[in-house]
Amino acid sequence: MSDSSEDVVLLNTTRAGVAVVTLNRPKVHNAFNPTVIERLIDIFKTLKGADGVRVVLVEGAGPSFSAGADLAWMRAAADYSAADNREDAGDMAGMLHLLHTLPQVTIALVHGAAMAGGCGIVSACDMAIATKTASFGLSEVRLGIIPAVISPYVIRAIGPRAAHRYFLTAERFDAATAMALGLVHTVVDDNNALAQESERVVQQIFTCAPGAINAAKELINAVAGRPIDSHLMADTSRRIAERRASDEAKEGLTAFLEKRKPSWSE
Repeated sequence: MSDSSEDVVLLNTTRAGVAVVTLNRPKVHNAFNPTVIERLIDIFKTLKGADGVRVVLVEGAGPSFSAGADLAWMRAAADYSAADNREDAGDMAGMLHLLHTLPQVTIALVHGAAMAGGCGIVSACDMAIATKTASFGLSEVRLGIIPAVISPYVIRAIGPRAAHRYFLTAERFDAATAMALGLVHTVVDDNNALAQESERVVQQIFTCAPGAINAAKELINAVAGRPIDSHLMADTSRRIAERRASDEAKEGLTAFLEKRKPSWSE
């Protein structure tokens, strides 16, 4: 499989309302390299403006979700200039930020290994569903590097205390542990159950207003970690006031009173 091809990451939007992003380097366990990152950036930029897409599913082809960085890329990066290394890392950071700030609901569907940058992708998504045989790890320190670019998302997901353990030991952990840590929301038996659970969640999301979902995502980012003071109270008051006056809110309330489905759920 040539890394010059768009085939390294596939985008499928054939189903109404759902986009499926598939990491597609199965022979190397969907390891990241600059071509993969560039392709993901292009895809996430496209999806950001895709009004008809309400859910983005992220998955891996073959036996793994993603093994993290491609070792050939890492070896080459050791000889990069400082400026080139910063630019390289900046591309990865930009890709993760695009994923994290997509207006749609993003769901990681994890089977096999999700290591290092793979964990970063999982953490940057809104939700994660994993098979019980999935495994996770922040393996960077074992290679003499650190999980710097993915750290904002991973630490948000599992908290600083757990990050101390898993960033510093590089040990693997299973899906049950990932769920206990908050990295994964649901653990299922196998790939068939993974597909069934993702469909259940998609159908639940389809009952919710797309604009309200985007506003709720922005709300989480605005509120998380901030002190509850007059500035935060003013900000949250402004946000709900704006939503109450929105067309979606008017449609949602009218539909409820008329005992019918709202327009986005039909």
